[in-house]
Amino acid sequence: MDERARDARAEVQDFLTSRRARLSPEQAGLPAYGRFRRVPGLRREEVALLAGVSVDYYIRIERGDLSRASDAVLGGIAMALQLDEAETAHLFDLARGADRTARTGSVVRARTVALRPSVLRMLDAIVDAPAIVRGGGFDYLGANRLGRALYAPLFAHAAPNSLRFAFLDPAARTFYREWDQVAQDLVATLHAEVGRHPGDPALASIVTELSECSEEFRTLWAAHKTCGSTAPGSSACTTPSSATSTSRSRGWICRPTPA
Repeated sequence: MDERARDARAEVQDFLTSRRARLSPEQAGLPAYGRFRRVPGLRREEVALLAGVSVDYYIRIERGDLSRASDAVLGGIAMALQLDEAETAHLFDLARGADRTARTGSVVRARTVALRPSVLRMLDAIVDAPAIVRGGGFDYLGANRLGRALYAPLFAHAAPNSLRFAFLDPAARTFYREWDQVAQDLVATLHAEVGRHPGDPALASIVTELSECSEEFRTLWAAHKTCGSTAPGSSACTTPSSATSTSRSRGWICRPTPA
């Protein structure tokens, strides 16, 4: 374990133990048996009971292992420890940081790898239906003959990307018969991807780019940022930025719209 990971675990441990120590059984609605307790505040077993998780699992979390904790588990711990809004946000931030430390490097590397020959052969073998391969950044990495024919306007671009096509290419409005629904679905999927991989620079880059270039994207993204997150204190959303000059990105024409 490197020094950064050790520091992150120590921060989690200090935060959770200090919040557990300040909360008495009476404040948590639990009976306090006996006049003397060996630990100040709640025991780990009591926090686990209140949070609805096993004792062993909570012990692992309090020792700093937040990398795989779900939003439901984090929310249960926040309620068990009676964290306020700022403390709950901090707990979720700690979990995001732990997850980013554990996974971001491998995720980014995986997305920059070209399709393996075996995948290309599999695509070519599918002759009676369209088939495409989409990358984590919404890039279309490959397709069979029918797939390229079906998505011909998208593959007309040097770097096919479903998000850029939908929001930056006027042809998308006629290609998708229900463009409004497609746009909403794409933004919802992007929001979920950013939530799973909050440290991914490719996702952050496309959010910033589309926010600069498309008023429709900026509106939909802001709506998801306001109401789409179910996790208290979640910091997964990327804030749209503004731009004042026309730019060209990866073959897509970007005309910034007023903020």
